[in-house]
Amino acid sequence: MIGYSDADYGGCKIDRKSTNGTCHLLGSSLVSWHSKKQACVALSTTDVEYIAVGNCCAQILWMKQQLEDYNIFLNHIPLKCDNTSAINLTKNPIMHSRTKHIEIRHHFLRDHINKGNCEIEYVDTKHQLADIFTKPLAKDRFYELRRDLGILEIS
Repeated sequence: MIGYSDADYGGCKIDRKSTNGTCHLLGSSLVSWHSKKQACVALSTTDVEYIAVGNCCAQILWMKQQLEDYNIFLNHIPLKCDNTSAINLTKNPIMHSRTKHIEIRHHFLRDHINKGNCEIEYVDTKHQLADIFTKPLAKDRFYELRRDLGILEIS
């Protein structure tokens, strides 16, 4: 299993709220996806991406629990993120002084990474599959991501 997480910073032109997008693959099959506008305005791209990765982690934990009912046990599930500051925030609690405005509920991501349930990894924006769920894309990029997700066009 692998999770991809992305967000657009202030993408809504009306209220400047960001949109989270996540997708989860089991093997090469897309089994879950999610796209939702965040409830609050974020102060930085780090905040936006950190919240999005936290949402991705929550979905991974739910799917992990469901798979355990079928005697499939997974640990260290990779979560792919294209923001190095958000990745560093999960690994370095010293950054706390600059991020104390982030709500406590979002820090559960760091806790689950420390427990070994998942691990956050950098993915280049070019290979970020969740990009399709966060913003409008050029036609070629949209078709490329749709193909990479295994979604077929019905004609």
